[in-house]
Amino acid sequence: MRRPKGVRTRKSAAKRFKITATGKVMRSSAGRRHLLQSKNSKRRRNLRGTTLVHKTDAKRILEALRFDH
Repeated sequence: MRRPKGVRTRKSAAKRFKITATGKVMRSSAGRRHLLQSKNSKRRRNLRGTTLVHKTDAKRILEALRFDH
């Protein structure tokens, strides 16, 4: 009989989100993959970097990343 694996980190979420030292969840901005020529420079500049995930979504993400941080 195979041994149970236990609760695991969801790797799809681990690749998309990072958790700060204070426990907030960071995400990268959407809209930076393609069709960048049609977006103006200001819009592309503001899409750089990471932003905070809204608190209503953070709870679900933290459950998926339970053993990752």
